[in-house]
This record gives sequence, structure tokens and C-alpha cells, in this order.
Amino acid sequence: MKIAFLADPLAGFKTYKDTTFAMMREAARRGHAVYAFEQRDMALDQGVVTARVAQLTLTGDPVDWYCATPQQETDLARFDAIVERKDPPFDMEYVYATYLLELAEKQGARVFNKPSAIRDHNEKLSIAQFSQFISPTLVSSDETRLRLFHATHEDVIFKPLDGMGGAGIFRIRADGMNLGSVLETLTESGGRTIMAQKYIPEIVKGDKRILVIGGKPVPFALARIPQAGEVRGNLAAGGLGVAQPLTERDLEIAGALGPELASRGLLLVGLDVIGNFLTEVNVTSPTCFQEITEQTGFDVAAMFIDALELQVTEQ
Repeated sequence: MKIAFLADPLAGFKTYKDTTFAMMREAARRGHAVYAFEQRDMALDQGVVTARVAQLTLTGDPVDWYCATPQQETDLARFDAIVERKDPPFDMEYVYATYLLELAEKQGARVFNKPSAIRDHNEKLSIAQFSQFISPTLVSSDETRLRLFHATHEDVIFKPLDGMGGAGIFRIRADGMNLGSVLETLTESGGRTIMAQKYIPEIVKGDKRILVIGGKPVPFALARIPQAGEVRGNLAAGGLGVAQPLTERDLEIAGALGPELASRGLLLVGLDVIGNFLTEVNVTSPTCFQEITEQTGFDVAAMFIDALELQVTEQ
């Protein structure tokens, strides 16, 4: 197959932990041709969606890890699969890219995850579609509502709807210290909608990333455990990643969400679970492949490429 990865600049990859690199390596190992391009390389010209694409050869060197051919303008429908791996921020440029990819689909391209599904599943708000698995939650820009939610639940997490890597997350305890300042900052004085969730004490045991591929869960989660008094377990915020088998509750959540999300065109999803509660549904560029594989021996990248190959042959 010819597989094109829409990704961030290759020079910035940390190959020892990068999930997109793990996907590329497994695809190349199987003999698939691997290509790469960036969001800015796409264009709509005379009604056809194209991109300046380079073919990659993986070298095996951890630093100079690839060789690339000169970029060539290519119709995206010529690839067997396009894997969308652009990291957030999910800004308007990201949205425009999903529109272009959706047009490319109409011209014959096969894109994973499906661009319209990425747009339709805000990584914070999507949990509301599965309310049986979430802790008390409020989404609002109104300070009065947010203050009342805090008064009711006393220990509350406030976060933006478009954050990543733990950015912009605040915990306000029962004393309400800095509540006004946090709400003013996050809502931009009432002009921006945010999320409030009752604090889940089990965060000290880790914010678990459960990967679901083709509707089926990877049998191990990566528990991202907060360090040094942090409330955030995100690896980008210094959390310690510890792989562990899925619990009965993890399997219940993944079993309920996995087939449904797969039916919507989401080949790869990262479910975030704290204790017994679902906290996020990650659909843009879920990570943690390499950490799980290194600690457990379960080859997550192989499971992903298996699922990708199956999707391509079935379409």
C-alpha cells in the first residue's frame, strides 16, 4: 500500500516515543510505501485536493531517522490511505484541513480518522454523549453557573475545551481560593465556554489512556501518574507513564464506546479514564503506542496497521 501521513514537521519527532513514527516504522516493515506531508502542503486547485508529498525511507538511526525524496504535487486520492496525525491545537487551520480532506474523500481518498468525525468529536465535549460513564460535569461560560457548580461539588477541575497536554487545567478546592481569577481567565470574562468537572481523587493512581483501534481496545492502558504535587497526569506535564492491564470498568467503557466510535469513522481513539469515569475522547492524534509496547511487549503499532489494512481492503 501507499500510505501518506499528515503530520507535524518530521524534524521535530522524538522517535523514542513518537506514535506516528511507530506507525510509519511498522508500515515500512511490512513493505508499504510511506509518505509524509504537512497541513500547509495541501491545496485545492481547480477542484482537486492535492499536497506536496515526500516519500520516506526509514534509516534505523534514532537521530537522522529518515531520508526523503523531493516533494511532489500529488492528488491525495492516489494513496491507498491517508493517516491524519496532525497534533492540536485544534484551531481554524486544523478545521480548514479537515474540510480539504473531506473534499479529497469525495474524490476517492481514504482518510483515517475520518475528517468529519474528527470535527464532530470535540475531545472534551464528546464525553457528554456517554453520560453514564462521566462524573458530574458542567459546560458553560457563565460565571454564576460555574460558581454554583463549585459550591455544590466543592473540589472542582476547570479546563478549556480546546486544550491539550494538560494546558490550562486548574483545580479549585473547597476554600475557593483563586476561583474568580481562574474563571475570569479561562472564560475570558464570560466570552469563552469551558468545562467544569467534579474532582476525581483516583487521579493520584493515574489518568489512564485506553487506546481503541478498529473498535477494539488495546489490552493495556497507560496510567499517567501526576508527579510532585501536580494535579495533571499528562506526560507533557511531567506525568509518569505506567502500563497496566485494563480493569473490568475500563473494558466496560471501551466495549460500549469502541464499536460506536468505529462506526462513525474513528479508526483510532484514545479514551481517558480516571478511576471509574470517562474524562476525554481523543480523536486527533492519540499517543502512547511506544510506552505501552515497551512496558508490556504488546505491539500496538502492529494492531493499528492490521486495522488500517483491513479498512483499506474492505472499502
